[in-house]
Amino acid sequence: MAFNHPELPNDSQKKIELKNRQGLVGNLRFSSQKRAYTPQAVTTDAPTETISQRSSNSPLANYVPLFVMLPLGVIRRENEFPDQEKLEKQLKELRKAGVDGVMVDVWWGITEAKGPKQYQWSSYRKLFELVQKCGLRAQAIMSFHQCGGNIGDAVYIPIPEWILAVGKEDPDIFYTNRSGNRDPEYLSTGVDNLPLFQGRTAVEVYSDYMKSFREAMSDLLESGTIIDIEVGLGPAGELRYPSYPQDQGWLFPGIGEFQCYDKYLKQEFTTAATKAGHPEWDLPDDAGTYNDTPEKTGFFAANGTYLSEKGKFFLTWYSNKLIQHGDQILDEANKAFQGCKVRIAAKVSGIHWWYRDDSHACELTSGYYNVNGRDGYRPIARMISRHYATLNFTCLEMRNSEQSAQAKSAPEQLVQQVLSGGWAENIDVAGENALSRYDRTGYNQILLNVRPNGVNKNGPPKYKMAGITYLRLSDELFESKNFRIFKQFVKKMHADQDFCRELTEVPTLQRSKAKIPIEKLLEATKPIKAVPWDKETDMSVGGAWADYLDIIFDKFFSMLN
Repeated sequence: MAFNHPELPNDSQKKIELKNRQGLVGNLRFSSQKRAYTPQAVTTDAPTETISQRSSNSPLANYVPLFVMLPLGVIRRENEFPDQEKLEKQLKELRKAGVDGVMVDVWWGITEAKGPKQYQWSSYRKLFELVQKCGLRAQAIMSFHQCGGNIGDAVYIPIPEWILAVGKEDPDIFYTNRSGNRDPEYLSTGVDNLPLFQGRTAVEVYSDYMKSFREAMSDLLESGTIIDIEVGLGPAGELRYPSYPQDQGWLFPGIGEFQCYDKYLKQEFTTAATKAGHPEWDLPDDAGTYNDTPEKTGFFAANGTYLSEKGKFFLTWYSNKLIQHGDQILDEANKAFQGCKVRIAAKVSGIHWWYRDDSHACELTSGYYNVNGRDGYRPIARMISRHYATLNFTCLEMRNSEQSAQAKSAPEQLVQQVLSGGWAENIDVAGENALSRYDRTGYNQILLNVRPNGVNKNGPPKYKMAGITYLRLSDELFESKNFRIFKQFVKKMHADQDFCRELTEVPTLQRSKAKIPIEKLLEATKPIKAVPWDKETDMSVGGAWADYLDIIFDKFFSMLN
């Protein structure tokens, strides 16, 4: 279906366009490794089995699907779906605007609230059926984390009560900082393989949940309504530690705190240090508190502990735990959804503050061991590659000039590093904005990151993201000016082409490849040169002059009304 008809094509034009679309869709279905719409960069140390480079020569190869994230409380904590009529109207407006689909949080704390394996999917079925009715696709997030306590959280949905009850008896199942403060947002990686949950491990609990979701939504998966499964791997659904929790007093741009002081992770570190020949080593005691700056600590200061043998050992162990956690749960997700026409995805957080500081302090406390001379993100991309999964990254809308100098932020360079690493490892990279934006500047920055070297009118661009999820659906988005600009943004995401549903189709998910040894993953810490980025997007939604015209336009219609 097309929304813009400058002129009706004649029969020969129709045949050419149909042939182009069929050719592209055929390539999209080539294999479960195939992403015809995602070009790849190759490095000499990339995995030997890589995604095919074959792609259509159609201009449609520049098309990037756009999804819109639904409100956090669209399904309420009581497992109710109250605003169906309003949401249906909004979904139809999104569909008319050319939006490809929506993203939905599927909250563990709602659907398994009554007890172990007591899944309640009815409200989510109604929601996905409504999405299907409105002609949209859906991305489903397996949200194993608490909603509440993070930036932008407008509602509170805890993890299941029966899990919290285990935590009352054994609070060490939760991430813990050096002061002993627990964070009930998400279970510690230290309990991934411990049968503490009525005889099951945390990984087994997550696996059972995903298998139940597949069974409950089998028809919606088969029909192609649900095409993406993003697997929650930490707080806010991101593969990281909860190092900067607002509900414990963290304020931007604090460096955060390490979160490995529960008894299970402490014991694992002691065992690892002893095996390495250093039983005297302990977890850091000089890394400061949530709102410190790097120079105020012994760990992150110039020539600090993070540069010592002990510091490097700890940071490697801390980040490896996170990678192994993600690998294990993505493997379970792959098993749960194998045979479905879906992609699985993992979300990585865009921690841009202190990126310009040598220590990269907040990245380190969050589990991303990314410092000068060491890439902390490409090993994650390499791990993701074995599961035929997508790396979803945040903060795509941010520009360096928008950040305060004291935070030493560099979101633009961070995005370039992470996306370049993903392309080097031959995986799909997708992304989203970190904060709600309705302005042209934010949209243009996203569009630049989506196709960093612009559109190729003769075929696929050199580099391109697999898709974007816009955060988020709201009444403010549908305000006249905001929605007018948003519709331009959708059109530019599609490279000025009409909506094409076929371009969101995905191949059947194959079983994960063999486990990659940690030594092989860590080879990807070797820095590579980032892909070159254009200064501006060639698919702009306009700038200052367009903003001025908006003001005139709005004043004119205000007078008429």
